[in-house]
Amino acid sequence: MAGHARVAAILGPTNTGKTHYAIDRMLGYRTGMIGLPLRLLAREVYDKIVAARGPSVVALVTGEERIVPPRAQYWVCTVEAMPEGMGCDFVGIDEIQLCADPERGHVFTDRLLRMRGLQETLFMGSDTMRGPISNLVQGVEFVRRERMSQLSYTGSKKISRLQPRTAIVGFSVENVYAIAELLRRQKGGAAVVMGALSPRTRNAQVDLYQNGDVDFLVATDAIGMGLNLDINHVAFSSLTKFDGRRMRPLMPNELAQIAGRAGRGMSHGTFGVTGEAGPLADEVAEAICNHRFTPLKKLNWRNADLRFGTVDALIASLEESPKDELLVKAREADDLQALKALSTIAEVQARASDPKSVQLLWDVCRIPDFRGISHAEHAGLLEVIYGHLHQRGAIPDDFLARQVNRIDRTDGDIDTLSKRLAYIRTWTYVAQRKAWVHDESHWREQTRAVEDRLSDALHERLTQRFVDRRTSVLLRRLKQKEALLAEVNDKGEVTVEGEFVGRLEGFRFRQDKDATGQEAKTLKTASMQALAPHFHLRADRFYNAPDTEMDFTEQGGLMWGEQAVGKLAAGDDPLKPRVVAFVDEEAGADVAQKVQRRLQHFIDRKIAALFEPLITLQKDETLNGLARGFAFRMVESMGILPRADVADDVKALDQDARGMLRKHGIRFGQFTVFMPLLLKPAPTRLRLVLWSLAKNLDEFPEAPPPGLVTVPNMPGTPAEHHMVAGYRAAGDRAIRIDMLERLADLLRAQDSRGGFEANPDMLSITGLTLEQFADLMGGLGYKAEKGEREKVRAVDAVVPGANAAAAAEQDAAIDGAVPVEDTPVMDAAQEGAPGAGTAPADVPEAADVSDAAAEMSDDGIAPVADTPSDPVAETPVPTNSETEIDPGAAPDAALAGPETEVFYTFTWRGNRPDRQPRRDASAGKGRRDAGATKPQGDRPRGKGKPKGKGQPPRDAGAKTFQARPPKKEKQIDPDNPFAAALMGLRNKD
Repeated sequence: MAGHARVAAILGPTNTGKTHYAIDRMLGYRTGMIGLPLRLLAREVYDKIVAARGPSVVALVTGEERIVPPRAQYWVCTVEAMPEGMGCDFVGIDEIQLCADPERGHVFTDRLLRMRGLQETLFMGSDTMRGPISNLVQGVEFVRRERMSQLSYTGSKKISRLQPRTAIVGFSVENVYAIAELLRRQKGGAAVVMGALSPRTRNAQVDLYQNGDVDFLVATDAIGMGLNLDINHVAFSSLTKFDGRRMRPLMPNELAQIAGRAGRGMSHGTFGVTGEAGPLADEVAEAICNHRFTPLKKLNWRNADLRFGTVDALIASLEESPKDELLVKAREADDLQALKALSTIAEVQARASDPKSVQLLWDVCRIPDFRGISHAEHAGLLEVIYGHLHQRGAIPDDFLARQVNRIDRTDGDIDTLSKRLAYIRTWTYVAQRKAWVHDESHWREQTRAVEDRLSDALHERLTQRFVDRRTSVLLRRLKQKEALLAEVNDKGEVTVEGEFVGRLEGFRFRQDKDATGQEAKTLKTASMQALAPHFHLRADRFYNAPDTEMDFTEQGGLMWGEQAVGKLAAGDDPLKPRVVAFVDEEAGADVAQKVQRRLQHFIDRKIAALFEPLITLQKDETLNGLARGFAFRMVESMGILPRADVADDVKALDQDARGMLRKHGIRFGQFTVFMPLLLKPAPTRLRLVLWSLAKNLDEFPEAPPPGLVTVPNMPGTPAEHHMVAGYRAAGDRAIRIDMLERLADLLRAQDSRGGFEANPDMLSITGLTLEQFADLMGGLGYKAEKGEREKVRAVDAVVPGANAAAAAEQDAAIDGAVPVEDTPVMDAAQEGAPGAGTAPADVPEAADVSDAAAEMSDDGIAPVADTPSDPVAETPVPTNSETEIDPGAAPDAALAGPETEVFYTFTWRGNRPDRQPRRDASAGKGRRDAGATKPQGDRPRGKGKPKGKGQPPRDAGAKTFQARPPKKEKQIDPDNPFAAALMGLRNKD
């Protein structure tokens, strides 16, 4: 070594530019070498020198990476990997205060004592090394560098209150991940930097932070070793760490090394504590701020003059104690532990029988335990590697390929990928060793490619788990006060700056449900700022949209296509509901008013169109007196009134008043007074909504499916729900009121006291089975008695035109059409004839019905027909003999007996189910209704019933008939369109 070679120690706190100074000094020489404490920092310095001088003259040598061009002049290395005997003009050792580190200190101490440049040697580090360096290095020059910015202590803060551009320091992987997860939820995410990461992963994570994608960095104490980042504040989440042997508190100088990362150049920095870390003592905080720490007095040392004669001699040389009082023997490192473990194995002892084999064993033991599983497992792997190297001179390609291929997988979570990265680092280290593999370039590229793939996958998983790009992008744009670009697709999905933030449903923004806490607030702010113009554009489009694009739901909602834009609310008038628009407050009052006004126009027009007959009735000023009052009740009930509720009002109406009401489409039915046009599906659906609003119901009844004559009468359903829907409950089913009136016409001609059976027309009108029809009749006030009889075969004859009119009416009912008053006879009967299921209150006045239908006894017995029907004798089916089998019958029909059928006989029982019909007062005079086949005696009802239509009972007596006295002619309404036809029929009779 030349006597004029300069040896200098550049000491001072962080952010003094010591490393930059050393790089500049090295580039001033033809050759140079710099040793750095971390592989991450080595890569950063390498990239910087390559940018200045080009890759052809810069070498990178670390334990797992070796880039050595043929004309390399400048060597960037980790301290452990610095090659000896290079004879470089310049040598620099960074972070020299690590000589006191319990694990790695002996390596730095060795470089301090033995590594020198031909012309200049620099040691960069903390001022605490001044004493040991001056005592151990002769002729050293000290250069003090002051910090370029101030560092101040801010105390304790919650993580949620930390300022942007903050680095939070944790001392375990679990702690780092937990903090990063919390920051993702509250601040949009964080970058993660740990010493165990590969340079590729670390650089990708740092770029997230440096580019502003995230404002927070979560790291281990690895950032304290020279990583230059734009950090304004450093927060310690813990003040203790595990040093490999025990948990111990961090020394003030160690805290200062990390806290000094805050502030770059002339920018001041701050530090503090957060999470579970307690506040720093005042003297510790003051020492960090003023960079005054207790000087180091002892440095770790391990003998570098090794003896390779035998394994025991090697171990003894490694365990020698230092002779200088400033040096202390380093604690047993991992490589020495591995050597001792392998030395106890007989096969290893046999192989390590000469100095060359012992030196090879020592080189194998120096493979770092990247996996960190256990000393025994690591020693087992080293034994396999040593066996291959000693026996074959190199590791077999097939063995190495199996190990690498097993690791070359990018699936799995963060922990899985981190373990694979640790495993591949072992084989990367092996591939970097000279002559340990057959094809060095191939395996170096192969292991490097696997590490890169795993690094990229790990970066992706870290970003996916700890970074919400959506929130981070929006936060950055909001911070920059730039206009945010929002887009809404045809599905209503909202993206802001290309990030999905939620959905726009009508005029309400539905934020993504995955967002919570601060993230949700950020999304809301950014989304509303970007959606402001979209609300106005959408409101204009909605205001000009046709009514066909809008609709109301059965629960009172207002829809624009498939999007809910409002709801109906009760108003002062049932036919004039209010509209409540669904519009976010952030959209503005103008948008809300425009939407509300358009919805009000829609519902007003809908009511005017569907309730036109009712509104016309309401506005008819020609109605007066009782007719006007009745019209008011009709409007109030929205076109449907149970006749029992207005029986007195109907009786009070004269023919002129009725004629005026009929002109508006009002039909006076036996059970209901209604407007047929309002029974159609669309008006019925709207009527249910408006009625429910007027009644302040929480849940609105739904409209029955269109076209059904009867619907199930669900238990607990109020009768008024059926009535508003246009139905009347009867038994287990409810029947549509217009079809009920048609059924009443058929029942009016039957013998309700003597008993009658259901004919096909009745079943056809209701569309029910015989059993269902019997239940329906029970609900209408009839008693149904079930019986069985011998089935009589029908004669193969067809009566042309029979029931043609009934079939046509049934078809219309099935199609959902509403029947109208077809004939004057039907009109007269339906407007007032008392029928088989009417209560006495339902019976109109006698002047409004035909003479035959008007008579009804005071005891509630339904009226019967005026004249008896002639019995129809059934034609017996002739047979050839008693044993002859009828055509179409089974051969054993004669043996099986006669075929039977079920039938029901219906009799009127009055308005109460337990009320029995009274005996006819005229029975003693021999008067009996047409079709009556049994005397009204006190014998049980089950006997003497008719076995079929026209069959006399077994105990039937002589029939007597008595003509009804003539009744005063009923005055015919001159405004009735069927008046002339009705008069003609009467004259003809």
